[in-house]
Amino acid sequence: MKPDKLTDQERIGHMLEAISFIRQFSANHDLESFSNDSRSYYACLFQYAIIGEAVANISREVLAKYPYPWFKVKSFRNFILHEYHAIDSRVVWDTTHVILPELEKILQEIQKYEFRSSI
Repeated sequence: MKPDKLTDQERIGHMLEAISFIRQFSANHDLESFSNDSRSYYACLFQYAIIGEAVANISREVLAKYPYPWFKVKSFRNFILHEYHAIDSRVVWDTTHVILPELEKILQEIQKYEFRSSI
């Protein structure tokens, strides 16, 4: 039996958990070793897919309160799943180290202000 629809709070939690996993999977790597470690690399891609799917199902009213290019998160998920053959490991690496910290900060703000959760 399929569970009830997930709440925005649960989806934010899934995204933060996925970010934590990405950090774990990419730790102790540089770009070259990350690109050559297929287990870590593909584990990160799966977590990015989770992030993109979760953001696509969070209410627009909540996301609209927080300035962030949300469409890019979903687009990255779509690219990973539909254009898998064209993924550049450098983009995944750069996303992990440049973009992900900002996304995490916004998600923590949403969690704090929308759901009164302490971080």
